[in-house]
Amino acid sequence: MDLQNLTIDSAREAIASGKTSATALAELHYDRIASLDGKINSFLALSQVRAMTQAQKIDEMAAKGEALPPLAGVPVGIKDVLVMQGAPATAGSLILKGYRPPYDATVVAKLEAAGAILLGKLNCDEFAMGSSNENSAYGPVLNPRDLSRVPGGSSGGSAAAVAADFAAATLGTDTGGSIRQPAAFCGVVGVLPTYGRVSRYGLIAFASSLDRVGPLTKTVKDAASVLQVIAGKDVMDPTSSGRPVDDYVGELVKPVEGLRIGVPEEYFGEGLDSEIRRAIDATIDGLKMAGCVVKPVSLPHTKYAIPTYYVIATAEASSNLSRFDGVRFGLRADEANTLSAMFRKTRDQGFGVEVKRRILLGTYALSAGYYDAYYRKAQQVRTLLTRDFMAAFAEVDVLVAPVTPTPAFKLGEKTDDPVQMYLEDIYSVAASLAGICGISVPCGQTKEGLPIGVQIMAKHFDEATMLRVGQAVEKQQAH
Repeated sequence: MDLQNLTIDSAREAIASGKTSATALAELHYDRIASLDGKINSFLALSQVRAMTQAQKIDEMAAKGEALPPLAGVPVGIKDVLVMQGAPATAGSLILKGYRPPYDATVVAKLEAAGAILLGKLNCDEFAMGSSNENSAYGPVLNPRDLSRVPGGSSGGSAAAVAADFAAATLGTDTGGSIRQPAAFCGVVGVLPTYGRVSRYGLIAFASSLDRVGPLTKTVKDAASVLQVIAGKDVMDPTSSGRPVDDYVGELVKPVEGLRIGVPEEYFGEGLDSEIRRAIDATIDGLKMAGCVVKPVSLPHTKYAIPTYYVIATAEASSNLSRFDGVRFGLRADEANTLSAMFRKTRDQGFGVEVKRRILLGTYALSAGYYDAYYRKAQQVRTLLTRDFMAAFAEVDVLVAPVTPTPAFKLGEKTDDPVQMYLEDIYSVAASLAGICGISVPCGQTKEGLPIGVQIMAKHFDEATMLRVGQAVEKQQAH
């Protein structure tokens, strides 16, 4: 089969018609991973026994002529911050080396119940902290479009696996851009669902009020199909919403004509790469031609998004990561004579530089005398950012903006300057703070052939409109 153009629909149809089998399709992907992933480093562990057992079940259903579930036989990879029974869950960190969780994350269980073949666990920045996938304790992931460049982070392994045709779809997580940015860098589709739309049960937490699970795929329709499966209320996650899940795939057939497209002026200022600017402008022109109404909008507090995000995210990280102490799971340092020494040595050996940096920043922001000045103030600004979006969505249906200020940068280019690395998230963190939904869709490439993504944002729980506009952009590119 042509793995480059393999979609969820084509995989299901080929299995249902007998042109191929789920077992053969899984083996084909494993062969490709074995031959090419040594260079890219997207997978940390493969779950072949579980995958082939599931593939055999799907083949038995197809042989009996039974109706196949929505993701029947579709090869999927799982970011290593999501737990999956029978496979390691390291979160890209040494401190969890050897940890094998006894249960599945809700999204993992939902994928398998829908017929997906779970190929294995994907590399990521340690505890999802990074914008380049260079912070993994198990080595960086390389961008399949240009092996000298980063794939983006923290879901770099998830984006790279789709771009390299190792999987038809993957799951990533997005705290401040960690699905959308790697999707843009690797030229694939990546969805940030509304906060609460998808269960976080079984997600190893970075920042609990920001973390979200979403799909990375080759097409917008595939993203809609995966989101349809994983979205919905989960009794195991009290922050998940009971709001009914829209028919994302069915809604795609609706035209975009008449939709109001907002262009936020704050996302097109100094620092935006000129080639990205041209590609986004061309995308907006294409939406005009499709009958959309384009109007400028303002999100005046955008300039505060980066500092606000890095106060809130690091504060929540310092709290969440306190559970990793060598007592319950993962690494335990040797030669520690007291409990406190074991805590210190385990964390020193197990955590990487970026994780330690963020723990220190967050602990400082939460400390006595600084909580009001930093954390409380950041939460107040977060409210202002959210109000900006709500005011904009009173006038428009979606916002169209860049995902990143630059195309994929060179490996090692920003590792010595954490501030420059953090600024890579300048166009993505505001949506994360506001809890709204967003998608990155390929919309062109640079003169060097590097992918460019456009970001489409919609109000809370309006993924259906966001996906419709995303598909309209995708159709532009096809023509």
